[in-house]
Amino acid sequence: MTNIVLFGKPGAGKGTQAEFLKEKYKLTHISTGDVFRFNLKNDTELGKQARVFMDAGDLVPDELTTKMLIDEVNKHPDTNGILFDGYPRTISQAEALDAFLTSIGSQVAATIALEADDEILVKRLLERGKTSGRIDDQDEEKIRNRYQEYNEKTAPLMNYYQEQGKFHAVNGIGSIAEITERVSNVIDNL
Repeated sequence: MTNIVLFGKPGAGKGTQAEFLKEKYKLTHISTGDVFRFNLKNDTELGKQARVFMDAGDLVPDELTTKMLIDEVNKHPDTNGILFDGYPRTISQAEALDAFLTSIGSQVAATIALEADDEILVKRLLERGKTSGRIDDQDEEKIRNRYQEYNEKTAPLMNYYQEQGKFHAVNGIGSIAEITERVSNVIDNL
């Protein structure tokens, strides 16, 4: 299995790139956001718990996120690999992912970070919020709170994956095709 983690702040383009990459490399795309939305829409117990945090613009606690993610991965036992979009976001999630993947005889092959300036990303999310219906993309204060949490909790993952030789930064500004080419170059050279 070739498992890739797409890394970046909300609005950095992880979902957009995942759509191209899953087809090109025949990977299963698992978006933490989609998993959350499924659980919220279906009013599952985990969804109810996650809603409280998401409505406040906070990240969902690790144990809830990890439970949802592992349940989703287990639905795809015969995949060529997983394209993780939005997970892990903390060191404890990365450790949980490593332990889980090891238990099924696999590992993360690479983490690819889509990097972009906060101001550009805030504008992207506010625009997306006009059409997506996502409440968390319609309030600039909530968006900035998500970035603050990202900086505090997620940025340390760069060091975690750099120490493993698995971290690759990619410029996330440009056309979708340009960014896809940059990300594909990383994957093709693994």
